[in-house]
Amino acid sequence: MKGRLIPPLLFLFMIIGSLPALAVSAEICNRIVAIVNEDVITLYELNKKMENVLGHEPTILKKQDNERFLEIRRQVLDHLIDEKIAREKIRELEITVKEKEVDAAIERIKQDNSMTHEDLLARLKKEGVSYERYWEKVKGELERIYLIDREVKSKIVISEDEVAQYYREHRDEFEGEGRVHIAAIFLKKKVSSDQEEAQSLLHKAEEIVRRARNGEDFSKLAKEFSEGPGAQEGGDLGFFKTSDLDPKLQKIIMGLPDGQVSDPIPLSFGIEIVKVLEKQGGTVRPFEDSKDAIYRLLYREEINKRYEAWIKELRSTAYTKIIF
Repeated sequence: MKGRLIPPLLFLFMIIGSLPALAVSAEICNRIVAIVNEDVITLYELNKKMENVLGHEPTILKKQDNERFLEIRRQVLDHLIDEKIAREKIRELEITVKEKEVDAAIERIKQDNSMTHEDLLARLKKEGVSYERYWEKVKGELERIYLIDREVKSKIVISEDEVAQYYREHRDEFEGEGRVHIAAIFLKKKVSSDQEEAQSLLHKAEEIVRRARNGEDFSKLAKEFSEGPGAQEGGDLGFFKTSDLDPKLQKIIMGLPDGQVSDPIPLSFGIEIVKVLEKQGGTVRPFEDSKDAIYRLLYREEINKRYEAWIKELRSTAYTKIIF
């Protein structure tokens, strides 16, 4: 125990603790695991936070590796204690963040990462995070920034040299997601093990490629020969993100200029011929277009450092008790 006298809440827990135990054989699903000044952290809160961190129920990790479970539980509990202390200070200072400020911050994040709103939603879905939870996370980060701005008097200065150095050392982070517009002709193999049919199909594909490269309309060839998706649309398959393509196909397409037709590509079910209609993106964003995003990134990192130091100092004067 540090700093303060025992808060009033603790007297209540002492009284409760002195009463006769009831139904001691039943598993306790929720109880107090920590006291932070005038607030408490429950087992339910702790388990939910651990589930968010792990991506699954904590009991799964406990069965697999109890030592690792205890380590993560302590780390998460420490984080929750820090959150309670910060939240108390935010209330005390009456710090508020408006909805439009959160929305504007999310817009900046999308711009910094060259994402549409649909891209953001897809990434959140992949990570198992709802947009509402993400919105609350951004709101919490803004509150923390405002809190540090109020409590840490020294001004944070990020120099242009620091921004330029980060850009030089992390150029790969500023490469835009490429997209490619492709059309394709699919020739299906009727019997997968028939070598004679496979050879005949290859000769047919080579003839189609020859005709396309000699100037015949690829879309007409697709309508005539293709047995796959998009055949009636001239083989047009639309745009694909480069990262979504099969690695083998991605390598072939990246080696083709716009308007060029690939060699026949053998597949397990037949042969594919691809035409690159258009490539977009995939270039490194210039420094001038990236420096504002880098500045915000470095600023957030400095905020985090100062926040950790400040919360550590604040925690040393707070009353905390962990109950397990």
